[in-house]
Amino acid sequence: MENIKLEIEAALKIGRPAHDVFEAIVDPVKMSNYFIATSTGRMEEGKTLTWTFPELDMQFPVRIGKIETDTYISYYWDDMDGNETFVEFKLEPKEQNTTFVSITEKSKELNEANLIWLKKNTEGWANFLACLKAYLEYGINLRKNAFDISQMPKKQSE
Repeated sequence: MENIKLEIEAALKIGRPAHDVFEAIVDPVKMSNYFIATSTGRMEEGKTLTWTFPELDMQFPVRIGKIETDTYISYYWDDMDGNETFVEFKLEPKEQNTTFVSITEKSKELNEANLIWLKKNTEGWANFLACLKAYLEYGINLRKNAFDISQMPKKQSE
């Protein structure tokens, strides 16, 4: 069997201009309204940040890759198992000041543990997009009080 790589893809159209979407992703104050709890700074090329999430008592290092204002954001981050993956956002302006947002996270070898990663993170990125849309279009934080980590499925090894 060939060396198969697992990659996550998620996408959604947001009813806001690309600049607003871009700022909501790179600005930690805005991002804390729908995704993270804290960040050690704004996403800028070459920076390494630390993110925390409201439902997790963990810190995640985030190494910023390439940034193209209003069109592209990439970074590397460690998953819960400590393995680094590459994440990229593409922002494509559409009609009536809307933006098509696509997210890719890659890659991992095909195995049982990584299939679990694929499932969880695909769900996570779909949730991210829904939360981003709710925040930008309606000012709602869908993530607030949405997760009870004690009720979430455990990793395969537990």
